[in-house]
Amino acid sequence: MKSTEKTASTRLEWRMSESFILVLALILVGANLRAPITSIGPLLGSIKESTGISNTLAGMITTVPLLAFAILSPFASKLARKFGMEKVILCALLFIAFGAIGRTFFGAGSLFLGTLLVGLGIAVCNVLLPGLVKQEFPDKVGVMTGAYTLSMNICGALASGISIPLAVGLGIGWKGALSCWVILTLLAIVSWLPRMRSVRRSAAVSASYESHVNMWKSPLAWQITIFMGLQSFIFYNIVTWLPEILMDRGMVADTAGWMLSLTQFAMLPFTFLVPILASRMKSQLPLVYVTALLYTAGILGLIFGNTALVPLWVSLIGIAGAFSFGLVMMFFNLRTKTAGEAAELSGMAQSIGYLMAAVGPMMFGYLHDITANWTIPLLLLFAASMIIFLCGLGAAKNRFVSENK
Repeated sequence: MKSTEKTASTRLEWRMSESFILVLALILVGANLRAPITSIGPLLGSIKESTGISNTLAGMITTVPLLAFAILSPFASKLARKFGMEKVILCALLFIAFGAIGRTFFGAGSLFLGTLLVGLGIAVCNVLLPGLVKQEFPDKVGVMTGAYTLSMNICGALASGISIPLAVGLGIGWKGALSCWVILTLLAIVSWLPRMRSVRRSAAVSASYESHVNMWKSPLAWQITIFMGLQSFIFYNIVTWLPEILMDRGMVADTAGWMLSLTQFAMLPFTFLVPILASRMKSQLPLVYVTALLYTAGILGLIFGNTALVPLWVSLIGIAGAFSFGLVMMFFNLRTKTAGEAAELSGMAQSIGYLMAAVGPMMFGYLHDITANWTIPLLLLFAASMIIFLCGLGAAKNRFVSENK
């Protein structure tokens, strides 16, 4: 009897240990989904000087991973079904690691190739993590989604802030500053290796990733996709152009840079809280209303409001971004019945979404060029927020993509 109890206790301890390692791995994988990209922007000046590339090519460095997201996202769940989710995520992390190191070896060619590898790896993880959460933590979807998205945003914000101090303060240059982030990827790989013991369950995993829903014919899936795309459109336009907008209105460069940091840091607590709140609601309509109100106040305040209140306006936009991002991450799980459906929906939404994000900054800049002011481009963001609201009204209702209505 004692032997049986001891065996049962040992199994319980092993399962708890396995769960802890999986949670740690999930957080570390999430930490790699923005930092390798957001670390580039502050270093563009040094990169241009070192490689001799033009401003246009320099701008393409941040566009390449977004295009990689758009191209590979629809296929990530199919790769998981064929080869097993554990193997695919491990390979994606290796892509991120090799890309992060490889982009610093030679000239502009390796810079773009390495950035492409990073983008492909991140694309796969972006799509599969919602399905992984639904599969492994069906009763804690909100908490676990909040945990890995918070990790993603914290590391993304830190990467923007410390790239220059690393490059200049430590004297390691832009190559050293970009390479530093491979340490985070290696930690994620090490934490993920215990999951490879689950490869024996690959048949079960593949079965769980089967989906018999044609997302491209589902009205609900399209509402979620447009919601995803336009919130990404707003985020990447703000990240790209906010300092320029503020400097054109008389703000000094350092202060304008801090306003962009404030936008991202304002997101952090809500990135964690919104998925938890969403998971406890049958309908997420109240959160959609709050999102629309925050976007409206922030964007219109930036256009017509008092310049002295810019910190308030950019904070509201950041919080609205956290609400919209947290909601769409939860929609992948709340509007689907299986891990396979969640991954398929995530793949569709992120493919279209990041394609919209990739063209957004160019469209924004073009509108500024032809109008010679920032009002029309900012009104475009306001229009996008209104469409987010309309799509959110449908996406927030308690129903599933498989119902096809």
